[in-house]
Amino acid sequence: MNFDYSETQKMVAEAAREFAQQYIQPYVMEWDEKQTFPIEVFKKAGELGFMGVLVPEELGGSGLGYHEYVAILEEISKVDPAIGLSVAAHNSLCTNHILSFGNDEQKQRWIPKLATAEWLGAWGLTEHNTGSDAGGMNTTAVKDGDFWILNGAKNFITHGISGDIAVVIARTGEKGDSRGMTAFAVEKGTPGFSSGKKEDKLGMRASETAELIFSDCRIPDENRLGEIGEGFIQSMKVLDGGRISIGALSLGVAKGAYEAALKYSKERVQFGKPISEFQGISFKLADMATEIEASELLLHKAAFLKNEGKPVTKLGAMCKMYASEVCVKAANEAVQIHGGYGYTKDFPVEKFYRDAKLCTIGEGTTEIQKVVISRNILK
Repeated sequence: MNFDYSETQKMVAEAAREFAQQYIQPYVMEWDEKQTFPIEVFKKAGELGFMGVLVPEELGGSGLGYHEYVAILEEISKVDPAIGLSVAAHNSLCTNHILSFGNDEQKQRWIPKLATAEWLGAWGLTEHNTGSDAGGMNTTAVKDGDFWILNGAKNFITHGISGDIAVVIARTGEKGDSRGMTAFAVEKGTPGFSSGKKEDKLGMRASETAELIFSDCRIPDENRLGEIGEGFIQSMKVLDGGRISIGALSLGVAKGAYEAALKYSKERVQFGKPISEFQGISFKLADMATEIEASELLLHKAAFLKNEGKPVTKLGAMCKMYASEVCVKAANEAVQIHGGYGYTKDFPVEKFYRDAKLCTIGEGTTEIQKVVISRNILK
């Protein structure tokens, strides 16, 4: 076992840190308050290789592994979790789905554009009435010669308005049948494909979340990803890796909140000494530091398994569940350590507090992660 980052991993983490400080830090609160989705920042991230981290170099990507991917998401999310969320969704959901299940022609057609952020990707599984119960989806795809006709809607979709291409899971069989759903790639501008309501969110406000709407949307069969009926199974495999992404996002939130609290506790003087010297505060910091360390170890074990091509369903769910709950706790304690100032927008912990909660919900709630974990350990 080796717990040190390689030189490449250190360089990647440093590049992500510098990118976040230069292109994100000055605008964090402005983007949050105005719900600005800064597309130009993602274009810059694409130039640096952060939007195609796991994509092979021959397809225009960085050709890196999951340890580097975790480091990039962590560094960006320490500065602005909303930007980290969008980078994660683009890489691990849309891009990774096409990379994992597309044929050679489809990969050549779409992956280079996604890997460089020439195109931004979206991924549509969730619907208004089917959150955790994805098998009960209402969006349908009906075969019509060499085409498919899509009808329905998806919601809570990252990049639902600005995305240039969306991987969409639609029902092609009976409702509730895990082999009754199929994946399709739908390009922006396709007749019958439009965006709906943009969500006004508690946190992660600079990451665009909106509906995808399909009204007699005609998709050529060549846009079908994999075999008919494999869409749900593909999605579960995509989410295994996606949970590492959300774990990394959560780790960044937790570290950002912890570092802000640590700094403040050393500077804030009460009763003649820094509040960090009071046991009530130092014990909070000790708990935060320990739980963050445990989250990081879980994440990198899952990343190792993913790099090795080994099953990652259980560890992916574990690292996502644990890291997301830790980041909510860390953000809460960071606000508490700041006292009244933590409740103002003058300090970063207020935003970490709002952003953190999404991590326990997106890409499978904490409760769903426990279902996944328990099924695996009880096999």
